[in-house]
Amino acid sequence: MKAIILAAGVGRRLGKDGQTQPKCLLKFHGKSLLERHLNYLCHYQIDEVVIAAGYQAQKIQEEIKALGVENWVSTVYNPDYTKGSVISLWTLRQQLVADDDILLMDADVLYDRRIIERLIKTNIPNSFLLDRDFEPGDEPVKLCVRDNYLVEFRKQVALDLVYDFAGESVGFFRFGSAVAQRLATRTEEYVADGLDNEPYEEVIRDLLLETPETFGYEDITGLPWIEIDFSQDIQRAQNDILPQIEVAENL
Repeated sequence: MKAIILAAGVGRRLGKDGQTQPKCLLKFHGKSLLERHLNYLCHYQIDEVVIAAGYQAQKIQEEIKALGVENWVSTVYNPDYTKGSVISLWTLRQQLVADDDILLMDADVLYDRRIIERLIKTNIPNSFLLDRDFEPGDEPVKLCVRDNYLVEFRKQVALDLVYDFAGESVGFFRFGSAVAQRLATRTEEYVADGLDNEPYEEVIRDLLLETPETFGYEDITGLPWIEIDFSQDIQRAQNDILPQIEVAENL
């Protein structure tokens, strides 16, 4: 199994914390988000890690070298990193069509190791991660479930959509090789059609709505995690999420 990590964007909403370095290099108790990702992926014996880098890509490469994992981790450069994240997915298209199962991961997440374990060990070949304990609003990317099928995956949910419950997407996914290849094809279509300012989630949503029976989810409600988008997220990560993670790791 291969992991691909999206880490190209500029963290404008973080203010100065997002301007001085890529978000994946933010440190919590001395470890960058990237180092934490790689520690977990190594623990679960992921075969290869490929990172879509863009903004200050050299700093990501320097971190990889400092961690001594150059033989296991590589980067692919996205020169259009100021556009939508669909471009980062497109830069990784060779990885998507390589006939491997893949983990697709956002880089800017601090999380409990058990979350990625759930995705690696699931018996659902094409799986989302869903957290039912979330604050409603425009920011969370929502997963809506009806009759145990995923029926929506988007920040904005139509008011007339019928569903049993909703949760927030963690931003980590597992795809079998067939769906990964479909993802590459659809991403190519987005770029060809000039939809290069779209978030990559829209491509995944297309595939989900085409064949909902192909996908499933793991419910990780109760496990600590946070996506780092705003300066207040850094404070919550340090004061709330990280202590919970460290307690779990010391059990």
